[in-house]
Amino acid sequence: MYAITGITGQVGGALGSALLEQGLPVRAVVRDAGKGALWAARGCDVALADMNDAAALTAAFVGADAVFILPPSEFDPVPGYTQARETIEAIVAALIAARPAKVLCLSTIGADAVQDNLLTQRTLIEQALSALPIPVTFLRPGWFIENALWDVASARENGVIHSFLMPLDKPIAMVATKDIGALAAKLIQEDWIGNRIVELEGPRRVSPNDLAAAFAKALRRPVRAEIVTRDSWEAMFRGQGATNPYPRIRMLDGFNEGWIDFAEGSAALRKGSIDADTVIAELVAGDGSAK
Repeated sequence: MYAITGITGQVGGALGSALLEQGLPVRAVVRDAGKGALWAARGCDVALADMNDAAALTAAFVGADAVFILPPSEFDPVPGYTQARETIEAIVAALIAARPAKVLCLSTIGADAVQDNLLTQRTLIEQALSALPIPVTFLRPGWFIENALWDVASARENGVIHSFLMPLDKPIAMVATKDIGALAAKLIQEDWIGNRIVELEGPRRVSPNDLAAAFAKALRRPVRAEIVTRDSWEAMFRGQGATNPYPRIRMLDGFNEGWIDFAEGSAALRKGSIDADTVIAELVAGDGSAK
């Protein structure tokens, strides 16, 4: 049986669906009973657990052949990443108590960066889970292409997408969440010894200009990318309610300066099959913006 946390999200949902399609037993680990009912209707066992509740997580993981860990994302963390550390502590305690045969953890590109930034939260969980007496695979995907959902309205209404990534012609390692879910479904069924890292990006790298071109194609209108200048980020993020925007700013710096990336020629790197044009077309269609 495969215990899947984060199954109500894009990646966890894609993983859960892939396993069900293969006729494999899935336990959906959810916080909301209502959302769990949707997965129960699809044939899943359902366990209710908050990611900070070690006892509930233990009960959810007991009897699992493998557990998929999708740590919650905190986009405005307090200094020191207190929330992430509390969640990690609960996850570690639950895994030690339940002792599943293996663990697949969704990490991220940049988890190996030494500079403090928003993705340091994934660095911390990799460090903690690496110390467990359980085989663990860390799946490190690139930038989610689906992050472009935030640009759909602006592209449709104004023919502009606003980019924190720069320069506009710089290709970035991006990937579709469906590709992540598909690879996760393969990895979680494999057997391995100790810890391993698997990196994933799409079939080709994607620049902000490429995203604009994909929007232009999907919307059948001209769309261009415009840089959001770095000196405006802090005020913008604080205006959106952030109290500690520094980690987010440093994460964006990492992509732009190149210290958040996959190493060239990495033996751990795999490539998905879904390109940016396909993802953007789906985002536009889902938003009802294609005319």
